[in-house]
Amino acid sequence: MRFEEKDGALLAYHQGEMLRIESWGEDSLRVRATKLGGFTNEDWALTEPVPAGNAVVEIGEMDHRLSSGVVEKRPMAVITNGRIQAKVNFAGVITFYRDGTVFLQEYFRNYDGTISRESRCLKVINREWKGIIGGSESKLIVKFESNDGEKIFGMGQYQHSYMDLKGCTLELEQRNSQISVPFMVSSYGYGMLWNNPAVGQVTFGKNYTEWNARSTRQMDYWLTVADTPKKILEQYTEVTGRAPGFPEDRMGLWQCKLRYRTQKEVLEVARRYQKEGIHIDQIVIDFFHWTLQGDWKFDRKYWPDPKAMIDELHSMGIKVMVSVWPSVDKKSENFGPMMDRGLLIQTERGAVQTYDYQGDCMEIDALNPETRKYVWEVCKKNYYDLGVDGFWLDNSEPDFAVYDHENYRYFAGPALTCSNIYPQMYSRVFFDPMKKMGNDAVVNLLRCAWAGSQKYGNVVWSGDVPSTFEAFYDQLQAGLNMGLAGIPWWTTDIGGFMTDDWEDPDFKQLLIRWYQFAVYSPVLRMHGERGPINIPPLDDRDWGGGYLHTGHSNELWSYGEENYRIMKHYYEVRMAMKEYIKGLFEEASENGSPLLRAMFYEFPEDPKCWELQDQYMFGDRYLVAPVFHLNQWQREVYLPEGTWRDTRDGKNYEGGQLIMVEAPLETIPVFEKVD
Repeated sequence: MRFEEKDGALLAYHQGEMLRIESWGEDSLRVRATKLGGFTNEDWALTEPVPAGNAVVEIGEMDHRLSSGVVEKRPMAVITNGRIQAKVNFAGVITFYRDGTVFLQEYFRNYDGTISRESRCLKVINREWKGIIGGSESKLIVKFESNDGEKIFGMGQYQHSYMDLKGCTLELEQRNSQISVPFMVSSYGYGMLWNNPAVGQVTFGKNYTEWNARSTRQMDYWLTVADTPKKILEQYTEVTGRAPGFPEDRMGLWQCKLRYRTQKEVLEVARRYQKEGIHIDQIVIDFFHWTLQGDWKFDRKYWPDPKAMIDELHSMGIKVMVSVWPSVDKKSENFGPMMDRGLLIQTERGAVQTYDYQGDCMEIDALNPETRKYVWEVCKKNYYDLGVDGFWLDNSEPDFAVYDHENYRYFAGPALTCSNIYPQMYSRVFFDPMKKMGNDAVVNLLRCAWAGSQKYGNVVWSGDVPSTFEAFYDQLQAGLNMGLAGIPWWTTDIGGFMTDDWEDPDFKQLLIRWYQFAVYSPVLRMHGERGPINIPPLDDRDWGGGYLHTGHSNELWSYGEENYRIMKHYYEVRMAMKEYIKGLFEEASENGSPLLRAMFYEFPEDPKCWELQDQYMFGDRYLVAPVFHLNQWQREVYLPEGTWRDTRDGKNYEGGQLIMVEAPLETIPVFEKVD
């Protein structure tokens, strides 16, 4: 092992591997390694400029006692940046310290002549490179010791019931309703970003933690330490970016369904809301308003004058959002030019098709800057220049017909090496030019994200989830962990997306419970496919805006008078909180704090709060306890220290206790912190 200091960084060379550790922000270190002789120029999620590091590098020797009892001197090195320190021993094993206490150590079980725990004959090493035959990339496996009693949060959105990810195995892979944002927050007082968009997997095991990338050129991760999760998020978003300002005129109700088929339907809904005295901030026009996937324009048979429609909606103070998919049908007018110019995702073998829903399609290569320019120019002409305010960037994983990443190739390289950053680059098809044109209120809606996506005006929703109480519970875990992964703008389809029977009383109960939760969420958005699918198509063409199915009505008044009364009441609750919500969005821009917060985010000193996953804080003031079971009319709520006021009846409770509260359908238990 050979060490050197270069430009304030620690470099180590061992068995053909080059390791670089350097300061990267407050109390933080970036760690990279490669076997290719040099690092790539990619910073991936670490996009923000950081002050020049003032790390201290010390290169020396350590006593190494052999099994014979003989003590030898072996090389070692230490780099310190504020409260964080990394020590590299003679075998290249890294140990990380926070204020002098170990919080993370690479896992090494290879015989080195000692009788320590690490010195065993298993031949398990801390960083394992397995070269991919025929290429310069390798499969990379990095192992760390597991900390007993540690809790792990963040990592994006996974459709399971676990908020604490300790013991979980997670795909580092994007899918519909699964979002890989590889930043974790530990109860041990550190955060870690796996700064690599390669497809892979992480296991937070009881015996060890293992990260792997199926194809990559280098290892790259970032570590930070702090006393609280809030400070960890602040330091993480300092180096990856923070959400821009959220426009006040989109903090209210967004109206959507699968799907409004004509401009007449859209205007009728908007006029009815106006008549009812309910202001909608934004109406969303869903998929297949177009002629063909990839034409990216209105079907004028059903949308004869979209500019007039948009002008009327704007006159009512309603913003307009339209759905754009990355899929391009081979019959589309844009397929030929894009295929010829290499602007579509390529396959390594077999047919070129990558997507097969309602057409034979390929998908745009958003990692290619020429693709981003081409798609924006089409969408600007056909949508933005008509007055469209935002874009619903659906299928943004992208949603492949088969998630066979080894068969796809991007402009930036094999999909295995970079596919996870696709949704971020897709969002930049729209964010970058809109921002460049002077739009300071860019808000687009996406089904996926990656580390750093918070910078690009992305409201991320949780995907096409079922309309069940079980899925509802899972969405809270998803939303809390998305916030802890640095993504503060998050939402769900109220009531879930896939509804078999909109008239089912059990579904209507679920809808109300979900709606009440959404009121205390970053974005309040009505959406869903309300079955049964028994509404005839508008015409018999096999393309265009008239042929595809639609769901039943999904407006506030669509589910009966009693439910409408409840939803109107909570709409007013949302409107009354507007100044408070505005402050939460401002805080997200200032320090990276999510709006939807795990209990321990506000009360890190309370051990009970690290265990709770069925209640949360909406900002720092409101404790929200959703109802997650059918026909449940009361529930337990834990109140941390302090005084709490029940927002429903004004009754005060002293904290530090578990209480049982009533939860009739018309109310959600919410407590306001009053001291």
